Amino acid sequence: MKKLILSSIIALTSLCVFAQKPSPGLLNPTNHTLIMIDYQSQMAFATKNITIEQLRNNAAIVAGASRIFKIPTIVTTVAAKSFSGPVFPEVTEFYPQANFLDRTTMNSWEDANVYKAITATGKKTIVLGGLWTSVCIVGPALSAISEGYNVYFITDACGDVSKEAHDQAVTRMVQVGAHPITSMQYLLELQRDWARSETYKATTDLVKKYGGAYGIGIQYGQEMIKH
Repeated sequence: MKKLILSSIIALTSLCVFAQKPSPGLLNPTNHTLIMIDYQSQMAFATKNITIEQLRNNAAIVAGASRIFKIPTIVTTVAAKSFSGPVFPEVTEFYPQANFLDRTTMNSWEDANVYKAITATGKKTIVLGGLWTSVCIVGPALSAISEGYNVYFITDACGDVSKEAHDQAVTRMVQVGAHPITSMQYLLELQRDWARSETYKATTDLVKKYGGAYGIGIQYGQEMIKH
């Protein structure tokens, strides 16, 4: 009976939702580019506004979401071989090292290869996440806005050397029109409706692996529905 009721709800919801146009004020799988910046060990060592465990999990949610929904994604590093070191395994799980764009500039917008990759996607909305908020996120955010881009940044997938540094960077970006979101918000905004069966399992599997208490809740709920 539970399965029959659940199937009926999903079917009815699907008929309504898929007839609707995407909400223009929300992110969707086709309207933006994701840029993941400097998720590297050396940059993480000094991060203080969030625990490394939380940062790694949130980076995984963002990277996983972009892979599930086929988002154009650019992963950048800075001085990978000489200073900043390897990228988090939670990112390389979804994106191979060979495709990363390494640079010397603190502002990735000022790197010719990164800029070319961003503009080549043809998307005028970008989503940013990375280390550090006050340098490597503020730089491209302000640069992109000055060129007419719509900018989002994932606050809990960004880290900095202190809470104050992170918070002031967030304030600065918001003041010029950037939009703060969180990693889980990013994932769920892309999924938007549990009736979207083609991404349902991948989304819930990602949350169960990296989503903390929420992931345990999904595991529990799915198990209970079986009985």
